[in-house]
Amino acid sequence: MKIIKTCLSAAISSVLIFSPMAYADKWGDQFPHIKATGDIPGDCSYEEMSKKNYKGKTLKINTHAVPVIGQPTALHAEQFAKLTGAKVDVTHTPAGDLYAKAMVPFKAGQAPYDIVFGFSNFINDWKRYLAPVPKKYINSPEMKDVTKSHIGVSSWDGTMYQYPVDGDRHYLKYRKDVIDNPEMQKKYKADTGKELRVPRTWKEYGEMAKYFNGWDWDGDGEKEYGSAEVMKKDDLMFAAFFSRSVAYAKNLSTPGGFFFDLETMKPNINNPGFVEALTDWVEATKYVPPGGINFGLGDEIGSFGGGQTLFSFSWDDAFIAAMQDDSPIKNKVGAAPLPGADRVWNRNTNGWENRYNQAPYIVWGWAVGVAKKSKVQEMAFDYLCFFSNGANHQADLAIGNFGVNPFKNSDFDPNIYINTMGWDPEIANSYTKTLLDMEKSKNRVFPLRVPGVFEFTSAVATGTSKALAGQLSPQEALDEVAKEWEAIVQRVGKKAVQDAYAVGVKMEDNKL
Repeated sequence: MKIIKTCLSAAISSVLIFSPMAYADKWGDQFPHIKATGDIPGDCSYEEMSKKNYKGKTLKINTHAVPVIGQPTALHAEQFAKLTGAKVDVTHTPAGDLYAKAMVPFKAGQAPYDIVFGFSNFINDWKRYLAPVPKKYINSPEMKDVTKSHIGVSSWDGTMYQYPVDGDRHYLKYRKDVIDNPEMQKKYKADTGKELRVPRTWKEYGEMAKYFNGWDWDGDGEKEYGSAEVMKKDDLMFAAFFSRSVAYAKNLSTPGGFFFDLETMKPNINNPGFVEALTDWVEATKYVPPGGINFGLGDEIGSFGGGQTLFSFSWDDAFIAAMQDDSPIKNKVGAAPLPGADRVWNRNTNGWENRYNQAPYIVWGWAVGVAKKSKVQEMAFDYLCFFSNGANHQADLAIGNFGVNPFKNSDFDPNIYINTMGWDPEIANSYTKTLLDMEKSKNRVFPLRVPGVFEFTSAVATGTSKALAGQLSPQEALDEVAKEWEAIVQRVGKKAVQDAYAVGVKMEDNKL
């Protein structure tokens, strides 16, 4: 395991006060395409943090590798150190090791880090070792701006254990300059007999990906392809699979659990809805760029953002990367809800319902907690509040590969993207409407948040990767996953998993 450790120390005799201009200059030097906001008033603004005196104290942080969430962690640590006089040590850890990097010392009664970054669905396993977020931060105007769903994924049964710094959703990204092009629409109609439009279903998505795969349809002299997707085993591919599954398997008329039947804790993961989704995904492997079956998140971001594919779906990062000033497709992309399906599985009747179904997947985002045994809890929470203050948040949103995506209600204002980032108004409006509609949906799926969650998601990655590689049929692969899930439930303890899952089901069924 490769771990990079950086020490960011305030090597100053007195606290350096960051002026708005100094802040803007720093961002302007590193990211010239960003119109820096300067400082924004608030409880944890640059001005307010400059009044703190943490000289002689050390803050230790474990975060993800650079750039995704690791780079803003280090940057804001450097700024925080200069503002407060603190010494801040930042350790960068690969995604697959983040869980154990915190959990192993936690279980041993140790707290080598004051702050631990991870995925919000770690919360069930981590919560007993984390300090609840103090009320003064929960009651702050900045926290009041956080969306209800992202307050939910940062909390456990009403108690906030993780400080929200990121909001994640999966949605469709598409080449607007292709889908909305009258000449291309005419050609597609002539060749297929079908309308070229933003795909309503995964079947339409697949048909269009097939048609636009392997030829130069944007005239740049290079071949383009159907879609860029996260298909690499153990690189968040399980989340991509769930995004495809919700259309077929999240039925509003069958409450009580998307992943398991809450009453019996029988896995739903191998029912016909999930199998249909995996069948579609196997087909999709034919329409990705060369090497696309091994794409991790960074590859997907680079592929779609670089203009290589018609479609992409996952986190905001790919869309924001495509909207950077140096992107060949800036203001040529669109955002839309995840495709739906023309039928959805009803596990109560054990049959298909022939009706249109669409369901957003509110994916776990980056989350961060303060160790209960930390001796510098106040400083740690001040850092997290500073990390997500108005000025930092707006700048982080604009970068594209920082891993910070919208999680505040104010982020749905299209003018932020039009005025600060130079987005076309039509694109900015469709983007913010897509995100906002996901917040309003009653048919949402939230992340699995149970003891042993890492084992469950790893089992999904192992099983689905076998299907994508052609080693097992979709049904065989998911039968294997279901069997492993049953074993994990027994290993962890059925009641423990069931009680934890019940909290997630409350959110899913709109009862929390």
